Order: sequence, then structure tokens, then C-alpha cells
Amino acid sequence: MLARTIAVCSTLTLLIGLSVYSAGNPPQTRQMARREPHMSAALGHLQQARNELDKATATKGGHRENAMRLVDQAIAEVQQGEVYDIQH
Repeated sequence: MLARTIAVCSTLTLLIGLSVYSAGNPPQTRQMARREPHMSAALGHLQQARNELDKATATKGGHRENAMRLVDQAIAEVQQGEVYDIQH
């Protein structure tokens, strides 16, 4: 049950982030935007999703907080991927 809840929250979070992406979010770096535009776009989507979750009311039985934690992990993974790409 917990795994299903996490999977549902993760999916919803990503869908929310993709659907509310704002052009106002700059990519992490101009270099990465040129080298790997999809990673930069993903980072922007995730950051927008995190902003939307921050604005949501907190009465979600802990699911909002868990979604925020998962989005933070996804942001960190994208950033680590960008660093790896630059170093290799």
C-alpha cells in the first residue's frame, strides 16, 4: 500500500510539474541548456512542481510532504546528472 501511494504521488507530482511549467523558470545553466535541453527542461518542470506543492494546503495526510520530498530527490538527481555530463 505504501509503495502504491508513493508511486501515485510521484506520478501526480511529475504530471503537475509538466502541466504547469512556466517559461519564466531559467535552466540551471546556459551551458546545460545548450548541451542537454531535455534535462534542463525537466529541472524546470520539477522546480515548478515543487513551487506548486509549497503553495498547496498541508492537510493531505502527509502525502503532500512526501511528494515534496520525492520532487526534491528528483531535482537532486537531475542536478547530479548535469554535473556528471559536464565532467565526462
